[in-house]
Amino acid sequence: MNKQPDHIKTYLLTELASGNFCSGEALGEQLGISRSAVSKHIKSLLELGLDIFSVTGKGYKLAAPIQLLAHDLIGKYCLQFDLRQLEVLNVIDSTNQYIKDHKERLTSGQACVAEAQTAGRGRRGRKWVSPYGASLYLSMYWQFAGGYQSIGGLSLAVGVALSEALHKAGYNDIQLKWPNDIYAQGKKLAGVLIEVEGQIGGTCDCIIGIGLNMSLPPKVEEIDQPWIDLAKLNGRPVERNKICALLLDEITTALHLFGQQGLMPFLQRWRTLDVYRDQAISLTIGSKSISGIGRGIDQTGALLLQVDNKLHAYSGGEISVRQT
Repeated sequence: MNKQPDHIKTYLLTELASGNFCSGEALGEQLGISRSAVSKHIKSLLELGLDIFSVTGKGYKLAAPIQLLAHDLIGKYCLQFDLRQLEVLNVIDSTNQYIKDHKERLTSGQACVAEAQTAGRGRRGRKWVSPYGASLYLSMYWQFAGGYQSIGGLSLAVGVALSEALHKAGYNDIQLKWPNDIYAQGKKLAGVLIEVEGQIGGTCDCIIGIGLNMSLPPKVEEIDQPWIDLAKLNGRPVERNKICALLLDEITTALHLFGQQGLMPFLQRWRTLDVYRDQAISLTIGSKSISGIGRGIDQTGALLLQVDNKLHAYSGGEISVRQT
């Protein structure tokens, strides 16, 4: 059997995914390596955020089973997305970076998903915590012919698409936080990161990244804000492949519509889902803080803040919004 480290890890993960005990000795025999070598590879899996424990005489076991992503299983549920444009990856640095590195050979609509990221990125350069098999890490490449000026409010449209996919999957009470977060029960459920290359008047290349919490370990120390995952929303096992397919379908449909009509078709739905609608909020812009009442978004997707009975519009990627 192939003894390359990545192949060994993949084999171990496939065996452990069911949540049953796996004998270290049997795993070693199947892989053609020693039990101590198996133990070392198990330790490397722990570094990916997996909760694996061992019991003498029984072997290794995941604390909870995981549903691994599979191209054919995702394809069972896809109705709009062209499955030929999807790559299912194991452990990579970042799905957005993967798209960026391979952009020259990609066509609009190409997407990738990964089981784990070692260097996942969030907004404003923050790290996106990405334990193995616990969430969905997805990126899609899309070209807009209208140039950079044509993509204002794109993250809002993607947020609406994500909320629609989750609604179809049976998750309710999903809300949106300007400009690129998805909330549930007042906590962060998912985030959108859009990276853009292009010039005014020329074709605009977008990489749309999504991180969706599905079934995170109980303690994730690196996350510095209140969070929630799909497993906590309804208590049922999370169907990762189905949700991935629904999300690919909704994003594809939304991006086609956005390319034709811009943000307009998404405005009303976003306003309905606004987590801070008519709430007291504060905006942090660099070292400056501004407080007021959130009044939704305008036609361009700018955030509306009421301060002393006057309405102000704010836009830009370096604005942080919090409830006060």
